[in-house]
Amino acid sequence: MIFFVYILQSMKDKRYYIGYTSNLEQRLIFHNNGLNTSTKNRRPLKLVYFEEVLSKSEAIKRERKIKSYKGGNEFKKLINNGGVA
Repeated sequence: MIFFVYILQSMKDKRYYIGYTSNLEQRLIFHNNGLNTSTKNRRPLKLVYFEEVLSKSEAIKRERKIKSYKGGNEFKKLINNGGVA
């Protein structure tokens, strides 16, 4: 099963949210409808990056890796060079 690791940016405070899902379109709607506690007060959110991985375990590992960047150069490279395909 394909999973997506994604980065959302709050249009309200410009902060980022990193997550993973098997249905990217549905997950974005979920976030923007205020159904996620971490992002409900930071709406609207826009998708600024995503990548596909082949399993849930790979998605979890990749999500953790991206979170470990803590907004540094590697994170900025993803946002600036990767973008949304």
